Amino acid sequence: MSVHKILPGSGITIETATWRDLKDLHQLEKVCFQLDAWPLLDIMGVLTIPQIIRYKAADQENLVGFIAMDLRRSQQTAWIATLAVLPDYRKSGIGSSLIRICEEEVNLPKIRLSVRQSNQPAIQLYQKHGYQQIEVWKKYYKGGDNALVFEKNIQ
Repeated sequence: MSVHKILPGSGITIETATWRDLKDLHQLEKVCFQLDAWPLLDIMGVLTIPQIIRYKAADQENLVGFIAMDLRRSQQTAWIATLAVLPDYRKSGIGSSLIRICEEEVNLPKIRLSVRQSNQPAIQLYQKHGYQQIEVWKKYYKGGDNALVFEKNIQ
């Protein structure tokens, strides 16, 4: 397992997440997504299914960020299934680092993701990394909010 450092001097590391992160990831989901937090069974899946790339960001021993990317080889597309960073750690480069590390591992031509239409900070982050909106899924999220589908072509 390789460890990637972010922000020199910050003490934050990025490494592969495992089933041992289940409890911490469940808590992270609840804090970051309240209404849309994944149930425990989905979190178990994202931490154990082989075709999923998964990384965690940790400040010392505390989980502060997580990304999971589902490799759908038959569709020649990877999907960012989730990207979460604790509120106190946002705008520090963690989300960008998690995205970049996953993108480096993808050997597929496209990456897609869906994001709540009202989540402007996340939309700006994805646009900054070259993702462009390609579709709208009407009333996708709880509460009736639309999902915006973004895509990035990887060369």
